[in-house]
Amino acid sequence: MAEKSILNKKSLDFLEKYLNTASPTGYEWNGQKVWMDYLKPYVDSFITDNYGTAVGVINPDAQFKVVIEGHADEISWYVNYITDDGLIYVVRNGGSDHQIAPSKKVSIHTKKGIVTGVFGWPAIHTRDKSKEEAPKPDNIFIDCGCETKDEVLALGVDVGCVITYPDEFFVLNKNKFVCRALDNRMGGFMIAEVARLLKENKQELDFGLYVINSVQEEIGLRGAEMITQTIKPNVAIVTDVTHDTTTPMIEKKSNGDAAIGKGPVLAYAPAIQNNLRNLIMDAADEKKIPYQKRATSRSTGTDTDAFAYSNGGVPSALISLPLRYMHTTVEMVHRDDVENVIKMIYESLLKIENNHDFNYFSNKNEGLF
Repeated sequence: MAEKSILNKKSLDFLEKYLNTASPTGYEWNGQKVWMDYLKPYVDSFITDNYGTAVGVINPDAQFKVVIEGHADEISWYVNYITDDGLIYVVRNGGSDHQIAPSKKVSIHTKKGIVTGVFGWPAIHTRDKSKEEAPKPDNIFIDCGCETKDEVLALGVDVGCVITYPDEFFVLNKNKFVCRALDNRMGGFMIAEVARLLKENKQELDFGLYVINSVQEEIGLRGAEMITQTIKPNVAIVTDVTHDTTTPMIEKKSNGDAAIGKGPVLAYAPAIQNNLRNLIMDAADEKKIPYQKRATSRSTGTDTDAFAYSNGGVPSALISLPLRYMHTTVEMVHRDDVENVIKMIYESLLKIENNHDFNYFSNKNEGLF
């Protein structure tokens, strides 16, 4: 008999609404409102900071503080230059992929509302096959149907307007979730589901739990850098996405071996505190939650690094969701992996709760070596 899903209709309705709400780096507030509205029944209070990171807090008076974290922002573009004949050139806001841009519909966010445009591209018939140019950041452009710069400005479009893709959530072949910005609003979704399960299962914690949806990860882990100084946590469990390396043109020797549908990916890196990762693995083994492993060398490239190297060193670990086609509009994850990340974080928190020895995470613990 198949195990019952931990995701219910309300969860999936929230996921779809959350993913479909634009939340570009530096402009995350609309997505954060959706996230906080969903999380409100499952936490005791909220913290927000000056740049928009949102934190739901359970048991806020506790001295020992545990963080579970994802990041809220999605990659995007900025309007950088408008030509006299009304075409728009762009610069990145985060790691936007220029090669997928041509022929994509876009939403330009202005004070007057959303203006629709398209990334144009010369027709195949007109290109010189002997010296064909690939899409590059300096040759892709947006056409919003205007013939002059003044027409563009009259729409409310100006230098500094942020640009997102409007591609929306759908399910492929019953169990594959597909959308733009699964990196990493899936993280925000999964930690919210952990909070829901704790509430619905009437689990009380001896420690304070800080459910953090950070901003500005895509431009250098900035939201996590700020909020960790505010909260000063004792332990941080971060969730983000990592590459499914089974699709074409990815070299497993350099990118590791991970696949969607085979479980969350646990990271090995200098920022990962061994005792905390071992606790997570023990929790997964006890509950028969499948997982994969990945070594990330010098840094994880995620908010884990920001937490780990803050406040004199915070024991931190990374649980990653395997994902295909990162930084495209068709990012793909497996529903089973989503559920197993949620279960892994949930069971790890209960293991911390049942351990009743918060010094376990100290670097001074002789069991570290």
